[in-house]
Amino acid sequence: MSQECPLREWTPSNGVSQNHPTANCGFAAAILQGRRNYQEDRIACNPAMKIPFLGNDGQENVNVGVAAVFDGHGGAEASEFASKKFLSYFYLNVLFNIYKQASPHKGNDEANQNKSSVERSGTTSSLIDDTSLYDILNEALIRTFRDIDSEFTREALRNNYASGSTGTVALIVNGRLLVGFVGDSKALLCSNRSLASQGGEGTSMRTSYVQELTKDHHPDREDEKARIETAGGFVHTWGVPRVNGILAMTRAIGNLSLRRFGVIAEPEVIGWQTLTTDNSFLVIGSDGIFEGLTPANVCAILHNNACKPGTTESSGSSSCLAPSALANRIVNNAYENGSHDNISVIVIPLESAYHSQ
Repeated sequence: MSQECPLREWTPSNGVSQNHPTANCGFAAAILQGRRNYQEDRIACNPAMKIPFLGNDGQENVNVGVAAVFDGHGGAEASEFASKKFLSYFYLNVLFNIYKQASPHKGNDEANQNKSSVERSGTTSSLIDDTSLYDILNEALIRTFRDIDSEFTREALRNNYASGSTGTVALIVNGRLLVGFVGDSKALLCSNRSLASQGGEGTSMRTSYVQELTKDHHPDREDEKARIETAGGFVHTWGVPRVNGILAMTRAIGNLSLRRFGVIAEPEVIGWQTLTTDNSFLVIGSDGIFEGLTPANVCAILHNNACKPGTTESSGSSSCLAPSALANRIVNNAYENGSHDNISVIVIPLESAYHSQ
């Protein structure tokens, strides 16, 4: 963790640890090794991380949904490390940021005492309004990427690891969505919009559309290429554009050998947006998904096969699929369509997200 907020080996009571890549995710998820000889994809999830704070009506818990995909390269060490540590690091960063905001003028001794208290109890005594909460979560997400990368750097130097990893993380709280990412794992928002039909009064039709929330950190992206070149690196195309002819992305956790050439782990953050009744699914997937499917393909699979609200696989038609089956359908379709990479996806239905509390 940062020097401001040291972290012991500590896991919050509502965190999720996992041995298998999809174990205890809480959200619908699927992961497939595919045509590779090894599995470097990892995920981390907690659909209802409880953040304690004092509101106007006393102590309250805010439920924050956290979903993350880490796609490793050059080995699984970075993605494994990130997936195991991300939830606990994020939770502690949130608590510490709440305390910092509520107590900005505390002396160093008192601040250090309270940091230890936060770690022990997992609670704060702050009065935080909604706007401050969103800022705190945003800052905690950024800090967590930095801390994960900093800690993995130490691990990599000790063990001579050369690996790196993407990281795409979504936060959902009170019907709002925030996404932070490094690398080329994508986050998509699949939506349905009602359109008035010309067939007569009272009838309407639904049209599907997709919003790509992330913009891949590839070396041919002009702003990323300029940053790499300013740092002394170069972009060479070998199959695809690569930093110094080696790495096909400009931001990643790890990849120590390319740090001095501009490869960074600072996340790009897509600011908070309010979910609406049009939004039907949030999808986070490794790039193996998109070797075989377009984002529009992914959303079409979901919209064409999902059970309607109020129905289940057993009560609906034979083609009606629950979220976990939808996730499996996506990874299998990507594989069947020729993806050669590891393939992982998290599928989050949003039909009730806009009024979640």
